[in-house]
Amino acid sequence: MSTTVFDSTLFRDMFGTAEMRGVFSDQALIERYIEVEVALAKAEARCGVIPVEAAAQIAELSRYESLDLALMQHETEIVGYPILPLVEQLSKLCGEAGRYVHWGATTQDIMDTAVVLQVRAALAIVERDVQAVRGLLAELAQRYRDTPMAGRTHLQHALPITFGYKCAVWLSMFDRHAERLVELRPRVEIGQFAGAAGTLASLGDKGLEVQAALMDELGLGEPQATWHVARDGLAETLNFLGLVSASLGKVALDVMMMMTSELGEVYEPFVKGRGASSTMPQKRNPISCELMYAAAKGVRQQAGLMLDAMIQDFERSTGPWQAEWIAIPEAFALTAASLGQARFMLAGLEVRTERMRKNLDMTQGLIVAEAVMMGLAPALGRQVAHDVVYAACRLANDQGISLLQALQAQGEATARLDLATLERLCDPANYLGLAPQMVDLALARPGAVAR
Repeated sequence: MSTTVFDSTLFRDMFGTAEMRGVFSDQALIERYIEVEVALAKAEARCGVIPVEAAAQIAELSRYESLDLALMQHETEIVGYPILPLVEQLSKLCGEAGRYVHWGATTQDIMDTAVVLQVRAALAIVERDVQAVRGLLAELAQRYRDTPMAGRTHLQHALPITFGYKCAVWLSMFDRHAERLVELRPRVEIGQFAGAAGTLASLGDKGLEVQAALMDELGLGEPQATWHVARDGLAETLNFLGLVSASLGKVALDVMMMMTSELGEVYEPFVKGRGASSTMPQKRNPISCELMYAAAKGVRQQAGLMLDAMIQDFERSTGPWQAEWIAIPEAFALTAASLGQARFMLAGLEVRTERMRKNLDMTQGLIVAEAVMMGLAPALGRQVAHDVVYAACRLANDQGISLLQALQAQGEATARLDLATLERLCDPANYLGLAPQMVDLALARPGAVAR
């Protein structure tokens, strides 16, 4: 029976993906445990710690399909960890070679390294999807480089921008996330093999040699020191996911608000029935954005839990480690879901340029009050120009007329500037600043995604 959105038949593909669930499934996790145990045997055989024949037999006979999973589940509940029950079964399966299974290791060595293998696979998925989102945002930025729209601050019209500029701002976040991920992975994709108290005492002077050989077998980095209770790598990973999902949440919030009936500037791709209401046939709710927004909140919670799990006692924790078992899979599931929704939404985003222009003009020139002020400033001084335009804005609001009409009625501006100049200053499309050029810079930066 399903109990959460992550395993629910109804909701699991809204809060995760089949691909990411595959990385963190029970079968995948147990197979990673076995992969580490087999790699350990091979590494120890390379170092002369156990017989080569034993390592070969362990590699041949250690199979997920041969396990009694019901027994393993039952014994895991009793022991509190799955490795001892697994090692007992593998030892029997491997016959005479079974005596060498798990030689010199401790439970956390196997579990931590297995989780790192999962994280490596999961980060590869995240990296692919971040790259896809970057590509989609770059395309939007380029296509709408010169498309004017209202820029909004404090939910009010501020100054004109372009939609391409907005997309370039979104893109800049994901460019930085791509950089962070490249820097992050070598710090995180590091295996664990240190023994009971982290000193590799059971292997004598062979400990570090075996550790290096094990990491070579698995393609992981060697640890600087035992990280049984130094969990910053995994905490960095989940907080990276928090950054990615929060950026997706910001994009989602913008799109949701631009989809409101009052604005109508963009819409999620149309799919019959998607976002429909049971009672209101006209509804087209922002479903992808809502899921991205919710995922950001969920990942934030798991990132916080992982930070809390960093605070561990002495050389082996009493509880924080188990909290990671909750946080890591859920954070990756939610991030994968959000990235998937973003790819769908951005790939088919409907951009209503005519509504952008209509909304830009709705204040009848007030959005470019700064442009008029700066046009008058050389003649009046900045502060006097500000006061003149401020008074004209109040007049325009009170009488429901355009800024140009208010300036003409006021007279102070027309005494300094001719009508053609005032008309040009009052056209929002003429006051885009360097928004188009900023798009160009964003698309031309080193490491920019290929378009």
